[in-house]
Amino acid sequence: MKYKKHYLAIAISTLFATANLSAADLIAVNASTAPNLDGIADDAVWQSAPAVDLRLVDGANFGGEGKTTGSIKAAKVGDTLYMLLQYQDSTHSTQRAPFIKQTDGSWKKAKDPDDKGGDNNKFYEDKAALIWTINDSIDGFDRDGCFALCHDDEPPKPYGNKYTESEGEIGDIWHIKTVRTGPVGQIDDQYVNHTRYDAEKMKGAGRHSDAKISGGYSNISLKDGHPEFMDKSGLAANNGGTYWLKKGDEVPFDDSKFKAGDEVASILISPLTGDRGDISMGQSWKDGVWTMEFSRKLVTDSPTDVQFADLTATYLFGVAAFDNAQVRHAYIKKPISLKFTP
Repeated sequence: MKYKKHYLAIAISTLFATANLSAADLIAVNASTAPNLDGIADDAVWQSAPAVDLRLVDGANFGGEGKTTGSIKAAKVGDTLYMLLQYQDSTHSTQRAPFIKQTDGSWKKAKDPDDKGGDNNKFYEDKAALIWTINDSIDGFDRDGCFALCHDDEPPKPYGNKYTESEGEIGDIWHIKTVRTGPVGQIDDQYVNHTRYDAEKMKGAGRHSDAKISGGYSNISLKDGHPEFMDKSGLAANNGGTYWLKKGDEVPFDDSKFKAGDEVASILISPLTGDRGDISMGQSWKDGVWTMEFSRKLVTDSPTDVQFADLTATYLFGVAAFDNAQVRHAYIKKPISLKFTP
């Protein structure tokens, strides 16, 4: 049977609340000047662009209730789509599985003790995501939004899998990773198809990364009892440094610079080139609000990207937000319809 435990659990409680809801319309205004992708959102175009309010529910953390609110805007400048996503998050979470120096001088990687596999909710990063149905191919997306892809009752993974039901159904994932790709000004461009989970061959089930030429992120290993690299600044992540290490800033590790309790990055990052790196972004967190400005060419010609070639068409997408959570995201219950101003 197709349906997911998560969907059934809320179906009755939301039946009457959602019976009269339809997809909200997000209108992309035409503008002559592009916004600066700096995560500040003080550009003139955002003053004229109408917002769609977001109510996201059932996520891990987010103040313990799993709920947050926000808004999203859109604009078209020339051949490029620009979007502005903002939402409430009282905690700025960047502590993604760092190495921590122990009192005996050894180094250990921070781990969520409740993580049963791919379900870290304590030492992770804040994230957000948009999922678009490509060519309206995902059955039920207009009705269920992201629920058409979520299968959260599939062991051995604690939070199940994401995939479409049938071959030919494909979605475009714009995965905003504030530690792994945000610091280099990008969104991780991914996609989802009908692939099922396989412990040996396909642990990600239907989730895949777009093709790349170079760049991305990789884990830093322990070597000779300590992390292989550190930032050239020599700063601990919890004392003026960062929980990511940019390619080019890494130097051989000098253990003498760190004391017990110091934390250092376990991830090495660099800009993506190729299909996977075609979404640019600027981000900031201030006073309990995430601001994310991003852009992508209307047409990329990639089969794993949604193509905004027809400006009279409607493009459906869902929105999710992650508060220091690997997979347990908050979500909107209905998809949003992006439409372009004539």
